[in-house]
Amino acid sequence: MWIFGWRGPSGFSARSTAEEVTQGIDGTGLTAIVTGASSGIGMETARVLALRGVHVVMAVRNVDAGRSVKEAILKERPSAKIDVMELDLISMASVWKFASDYQSSALPLNLLINNAGVMACPFMLSPDNIELQFATNHIGHFLLTNLLLETMKKTSQESNREGRIVIVSSEGHRFAYREGIRFDKINSESEYSSIQAYGQSKLANILHANELARRLKEEGVQITANSLHPGAITTNLLRHHSILNGKSTLLLNLVAQ
Repeated sequence: MWIFGWRGPSGFSARSTAEEVTQGIDGTGLTAIVTGASSGIGMETARVLALRGVHVVMAVRNVDAGRSVKEAILKERPSAKIDVMELDLISMASVWKFASDYQSSALPLNLLINNAGVMACPFMLSPDNIELQFATNHIGHFLLTNLLLETMKKTSQESNREGRIVIVSSEGHRFAYREGIRFDKINSESEYSSIQAYGQSKLANILHANELARRLKEEGVQITANSLHPGAITTNLLRHHSILNGKSTLLLNLVAQ
């Protein structure tokens, strides 16, 4: 449809690809962590960053799937720098271990992309007894960001290059519960709505980014924090919702990337 090809002030449109947007950018010397990099948006993000010379650390729950993606990227760009590390965001123990292992590696960190997530799944609790969508989409990334923040500050100071924290949220935040984030009812199964719980977690992403950005600016640190809506994209994120499932919905196939 013509409207999706309309170019905004940036010169890009909803049909612009990551390769088009990053054309001419040299990421040599930068190191990025991408969560959920074994499929969907995370996989494409990791691939294009690697194409631009960025050292990419793929933080994935399924290490075998991550290694398969790494092999595919290396076939496209043999000189790419890619590491695969295990990270299961539903578990705070896994987040702590990932952060500890990353710090032990002595790698710098210029870019943290909090991308992984789940959407509209049936009511479940994480190993830490937190509703699964809130635990995965917000708590896991919140903890990861805080554990790696000092590493990012050190990298920014030593390299004199701006660090960036990117949190993938969603327009779905508009469909959160009426109260917004129901802190006193996070684990209420009787009042659980899969879509509203998703919206609640995405709203938390935005609030996290806004407050983190404020604090970093107040501290005078060369790190920015932003949240974003990635657009309508058919990925396996929709696998739990029969109505929204991109594989079976003609409308999404017509209008989504």
